[in-house]
Parts: sequence; C-alpha cells; structure tokens
Amino acid sequence: MALIVPSILSADVARLGEQVAATQAAGADRIQVDVMDGRFVPNITFGPLVVEAVRRHCTLPIEAHLMIVEPERYVADFAKAGADTIIVHQEVSLHLNRTIQVIKGLGKQAGVAINPATPLADLQEVLGDVDLVLCMTVNPGFGGQEFITSMLNKIERLRAMIQQHNARCDLEVDGGIHAETATQATRAGANVLVAGSGVYDAPDGIAAAIARLKAAVV
Repeated sequence: MALIVPSILSADVARLGEQVAATQAAGADRIQVDVMDGRFVPNITFGPLVVEAVRRHCTLPIEAHLMIVEPERYVADFAKAGADTIIVHQEVSLHLNRTIQVIKGLGKQAGVAINPATPLADLQEVLGDVDLVLCMTVNPGFGGQEFITSMLNKIERLRAMIQQHNARCDLEVDGGIHAETATQATRAGANVLVAGSGVYDAPDGIAAAIARLKAAVV
C-alpha cells in the first residue's frame, strides 16, 4: 500500500493545528510542508516556524519540500524546526551531492525533487544517496492543479531507474492527486503520494478524503 502524505498547502491556515491533528487521526502517513520563496516558484508560502507549528500538533513524520533557490542555506533551519525529511530540487542545487550529505549529517532523511520537464538522467548520480525521489506531476507553485498525465510514463521510467541502480529510496509523486490519479500513479510505480486539495478541499472532510485515497492504492 502506498503512503498518503497530505500537504498543508491547501489547509485552512487559520485552523492549521486542528486540521493537522484531524489529518493524523484520519490515518495519514506523513505531513508535507510546501516551502516556496517566490523566486524558484511564483508563490510565497511557509517557513521553519510553520514546521514548528505542525510539529506541535502531530507526531507524524514531517516532510519539508523546499521549492526555493539556494536550499543549502536553509536545511539546518528546517531540521531544527522538526522536519524529518528535507526535499530539495535538483534544478536549483548546484552542489546536490553536498547538500544531500549536509541533510544526512543533520540526522534527517534526504529527498530530491524534479519538475515535469527535468530529465531523469539528472538523478542517476545521486539515487544511491537519497531516501526519496519526488517526481512532480504538476509544475510547482500552486495547489489545485490538474495531474499531467504524460508524467505516468516518467514515473514508470523512474521506477525502472531506481530498480536498475538497486536504490533503496521511495518514489513520491506530488500534484493533482485524488482517488483516480492515485491509482494510476501507484500502478506506474509510485509508493508515496502527496495530496493537498484532494484532502483539505474535500466536501465530505479530511477523514473521508484520506479513506478514499487509501482505498484507491490498496
């Protein structure tokens, strides 16, 4: 069964503690905090203080997805704030291997994300060093976007690459995840699914949304 990771990008910030607690109670496996700087992506969102706030309201592992330039400058701040996994983007990490080693040296899991147009070949040199690779299935920057269906082939190729290199990393997907696309993504090879609006904008509530996602990936 794939892991379900709600992203608080779509949560009601005024009720963040309440919604995070409800997310844990509903059976989510992790929580993701989307960090955007208005430079790498066209939006500004959260920082380490929000990671601290999320940590106060749940015991689930927290992923900090750093959609920011110069992520190496901030990984220690997010580690100190309580993030368990720190994900940086290949596109803005000039010395990617060094950044991965810094994250691991802080006692955290290291992840690398790639945008839809980024070639998979750019990941080959670090697959053996990371705990997670994140294949974006939308162009990052905003919640509520539609899943790019051509990414299913990319997920399949990334799964094959992971197996070819005997890497022991999760394959996470993020963007446009709901019950139907969750099934498609897991069939293509993903084992971790990030869902934002599919969880927090569900008309029947967080618990029902998570239950649907879990049923879709059995």
